[in-house]
Amino acid sequence: MSPKHVVFKKVSRDKSVAVYMAKRDFVDHCDFVDPVDGVIVIDPVQLKGKKVYVMLSCTFRYGRQDMDVMGVAFRRDLFLVTRQVYPELQDKEKLTHTKIQQKLLRKLGDNAFPFFFEFPDNLPCSVALQPGPSDVGKKCAVEFEVKAFCGENQDEKIDKQSAVRLTIRKIQFSPDDSKVFPVAETTFEFLMSEKPLHVKLSLPKETFYHGEPVRVNVEITNSSSRNIKDISVSVEQVTNVVLYSNDKYVKSVAKEETSDSVPSGTSLKKEYTLLPFLAHNKDRRGLALDGRLKHEDTNLASSSIVKQEVLKEVQGMLISYKVVLKMIASGEVSLELPFRLMHPKPEPGNPPPPTHTHTHSSSTGNTPEDELISLLCIADCTELFIISTTSCITS
Repeated sequence: MSPKHVVFKKVSRDKSVAVYMAKRDFVDHCDFVDPVDGVIVIDPVQLKGKKVYVMLSCTFRYGRQDMDVMGVAFRRDLFLVTRQVYPELQDKEKLTHTKIQQKLLRKLGDNAFPFFFEFPDNLPCSVALQPGPSDVGKKCAVEFEVKAFCGENQDEKIDKQSAVRLTIRKIQFSPDDSKVFPVAETTFEFLMSEKPLHVKLSLPKETFYHGEPVRVNVEITNSSSRNIKDISVSVEQVTNVVLYSNDKYVKSVAKEETSDSVPSGTSLKKEYTLLPFLAHNKDRRGLALDGRLKHEDTNLASSSIVKQEVLKEVQGMLISYKVVLKMIASGEVSLELPFRLMHPKPEPGNPPPPTHTHTHSSSTGNTPEDELISLLCIADCTELFIISTTSCITS
């Protein structure tokens, strides 16, 4: 079979503007970020002489929309850039950067115009705090959006009937395996005990993938006079909200409580398996999740990877994970070991397939190109074209 590309389409209510994009997930590779590109299709009759603009924005919302009072919104634009698409300020060729754009421009005709944006390298990835069962309205989140609209100028109030808003995501994949084996060990000394308690905590690798069990190796050598009991091992998610305050939220996402004990003069060596899955933490308010498109499933937020020269204050929220070992030895003693939880890097040329789609009937022309295009529909009313990359398209 020939390879296929999915193209997302969304149209304004008055049919004056439509947006076509080949993808909605844009990868931060740490040294560069995938550019945002697409095609805008206009209806000159509906525009009535107005100009058409396209905007790329990154917004951090840290309060519900209904909390906005006295003109003060609980949101901050981390990045905002607007460009005029129609009338053209540049030749189409200068704004056409991908083969998909070229195909769409040929298919959609003279009223189609390309757009292209580059992300700065200091923006956070898409992330949101999980709302509680009774919460309504927009949640605390870092969100990205492409918006197309028409008007006399870019600063006038946007008419919702003549605007298209398409949510996109900025994501990160796991870096190449560093062959690092995380280890933490320490020695505890107790009053009236001549010898110490030695504890070692280790993981088989630094990065675990979403949906993968976390195997934790625990070694305890109890040379002290204390008896160790009630050993527990957990995975904790740490969310630092660094933009408007220095709030820190620590939530256990997987935990195993045992009755294991290590009497004085003995030792313990054991592997514990933890399952830090969102399925086990549904409806827990305040958990950080990866940003999601409408009606799509998501997962626990991926660990944040920030370049050294980037200010953490503009990242909105920073996510990290750690394994925590706790035990009772007259009082509680604990040991922590950080690790990463991320998505694996996909194989080149194998992007993840679209989700939550079903076939929607449509009429096509008689040309070979039209016969290779089928119209689909997804849950948030965005339409999809699947375009085959066979020679009759690309020629």
